[in-house]
Amino acid sequence: MNKFKVYTKTGDSGTTGLIGGTRVPKHHMRLEAYGTVDELNSYIGLIRSHDIESRSKEILLIIQNKLFLIGSRLATDEEKSDLKQKLPIEEADVLLLEAEMDRMDEELPELNNFVLPGGSMANGFCHVARTVCRRAERRANQLSSEIDINPLLLKYLNRLSDYLFVLSRKVLFDANESEIKWLPNL
Repeated sequence: MNKFKVYTKTGDSGTTGLIGGTRVPKHHMRLEAYGTVDELNSYIGLIRSHDIESRSKEILLIIQNKLFLIGSRLATDEEKSDLKQKLPIEEADVLLLEAEMDRMDEELPELNNFVLPGGSMANGFCHVARTVCRRAERRANQLSSEIDINPLLLKYLNRLSDYLFVLSRKVLFDANESEIKWLPNL
């Protein structure tokens, strides 16, 4: 059995293959969408590498697996592959994020003003992931004007950015660090 090689050399000309075999330019909107999801997944991995509560680490691992599924869906040419049907996005995925936000919010002080990213490395990475998630959502929404995208995928990305904001607050709270309030007159 031959060992799998990471490099294929098929992209050297500036194109890449979608799942199903269709070749598209590397600057194609579809690649922007699933590439941004991949970037988001990497930042979530960074959050998981910090000293945060074990429940959040478990949820982040679930999210990473879901993001890999979402990236695969966005990378699939539905006209040449039935993979999308094998990669479900369900309302339960969105509900898990909402339940986790509610769980974390129960411990957090009421939010009375805007907060700035920072206060800890974990908080900073949560905010970076949140903004990358918003970009992934924008790219997927833009792509939905060209291809059929499950609305739950878009809903999941929208809810995930909210989750990452609440998580940013939770990691500071758990570390006994103060949130940095936005002071518009500085």
